[in-house]
Amino acid sequence: MKKLTLLFLMLCVLLSGGSLTAQNVKFKRYFDDATLRIDYYRVGNRQQDSIRMESVEKLSRWAGSLTQLLDPFDNGAYRVVVLSIDGKELYSRGYNSLFHEYIDTPQGKDSVAAFQEVLRLPWPKKEVDVCWQKRGEDQKYHTQYTYRFNPSQEQERLVRSSNLKVVPPCVALQNRGNVHKKIDVVIVPEGYGPADSAKMARDLRSFCDYLLGQEPFSSRRGDFNVWGVMGFGEESGITDPTRNIHVNSLVGSSFNTFDADRYLMTSQLFRLHDAIGQTPCDHIIIMANSTTYGGGAIYNFYAMSSLNEMAYMVLPHELGHSIGGLADEYVDEDLSYGDIHALTVEPTEPNITTLVDFNSKWASMLPAGTPIPTPADEKVSRKENGPLGVYEGAGYHSKGIYRPVMHCMMRDYAPFCPVCAKRLNDIFDLYTK
Repeated sequence: MKKLTLLFLMLCVLLSGGSLTAQNVKFKRYFDDATLRIDYYRVGNRQQDSIRMESVEKLSRWAGSLTQLLDPFDNGAYRVVVLSIDGKELYSRGYNSLFHEYIDTPQGKDSVAAFQEVLRLPWPKKEVDVCWQKRGEDQKYHTQYTYRFNPSQEQERLVRSSNLKVVPPCVALQNRGNVHKKIDVVIVPEGYGPADSAKMARDLRSFCDYLLGQEPFSSRRGDFNVWGVMGFGEESGITDPTRNIHVNSLVGSSFNTFDADRYLMTSQLFRLHDAIGQTPCDHIIIMANSTTYGGGAIYNFYAMSSLNEMAYMVLPHELGHSIGGLADEYVDEDLSYGDIHALTVEPTEPNITTLVDFNSKWASMLPAGTPIPTPADEKVSRKENGPLGVYEGAGYHSKGIYRPVMHCMMRDYAPFCPVCAKRLNDIFDLYTK
């Protein structure tokens, strides 16, 4: 009887000129149009880490795709998988975290630390297993922790309370329609005091323009909804311990993350997601009210930039990380987390290679006869990509890691190269098709 009902439904949709994909049916069968927010801590160091549950919450709607439920990209140190009780994979996404960078610092080798993390998943209709997976030395994902979630057992949910006294309102900076077929980006203002409302409104508009100002974002402008949170801290400015500046800001961000002066991040993920509240959210931008150069981003985590004069270029670079899962292509071997890329394996990021498995990268895009590695051409302007090739020096290493072009947004604030642009467009499709 169920098979006949499904066939009848498919026939009706086809006759009406619409489409009904297998994953669309799968979503409606297994999920409600709502969001399961899970707050947890990742606790440990380079030797080992574990998941410690904090709380769960139901949000009013789901912002993601109803058809693209399974992650097709093998990117990220971690992955979350939602399984039915009989073991069917219903939803998955890869991601990185601030903890993953911490373990590559000198402190992270032995010192145990707890980092806040938040997952937003489609709300299951029935009992499911939420599985946290971690990439092992064999470069495959292995289940680290499983939480059985039953949406009908309200009394057994972990209790949570907001870290904010009042959830801030949200404004639409660009609303192009159906959240299930758009990339919903939320801009969270950081470091604005009660007297900064007019400045915040102007800055939100500027950051929306920065988000959509560079290719391939500008060509896909119509695929984005952009939301702005109108949230205030108790005072203006951003914490900077190197200058003895400490600010009680909305989401607790700070310069000098992991002892890198320009690395501007927050570890207060619970406060960040409390500020977002019920706003449709696929990706997060934190807009820092400071003219000091700084920013940072982590894949499927968030992107952040200060309001310095280079913000219109810094933000696209950081979005390359947070949305595209792209690696830095510049060389800086003094960075405290510079050992994040092992030279003995192929990196998961699509825009760098150790040549261990170059065929899995941009080999098919190279013009015939391109030498591998490709000799550097110092005559190429830093504002241009130059010819596609395999150029040594990337991922913070001067030797052993290679990039696609001489100059790219992920290296010199040049335009995104063809390899990076392709990955960004592929990910845009994940939300819009």
